Amino acid sequence: MKIRIETEVEKDIETVWSAWTSPEDIVNWNAASPDWHTVSATNDLRTGGEFSYRMEAKDGSMGFDFGGKYTNVEEGRLLEILLGDDREMRVWFEESEKGTRVFEEFETEDQNPVEMQRQGWQNILDNFKAYVEAK
Repeated sequence: MKIRIETEVEKDIETVWSAWTSPEDIVNWNAASPDWHTVSATNDLRTGGEFSYRMEAKDGSMGFDFGGKYTNVEEGRLLEILLGDDREMRVWFEESEKGTRVFEEFETEDQNPVEMQRQGWQNILDNFKAYVEAK
């Protein structure tokens, strides 16, 4: 099953792309809830390149690495990804009247309810929007 989420960021596409792909920015927005954060990020932004984010509970009780490999990178427009658990994901960016629309589509995993996955990923996307618009 695939889930698709989206948001509209009131910034130009170059700013949005940079914030999505820059490790220095990723650690500031990549969290699904206020009690989690991303403590480190690496990103080799090219087809065949890999990325990895270390996500941890702020109370130190747990953490995990989230990563994957880019199967296609079209600068400023599209990221196609094979996640570390072999699920496929796409992120694409389109100019809009207000700025930039960001879309994500990903295959669900089997460990968490689908609606929980949708909400978690949407929360991260909402954090991204708030972060970029405040820059």
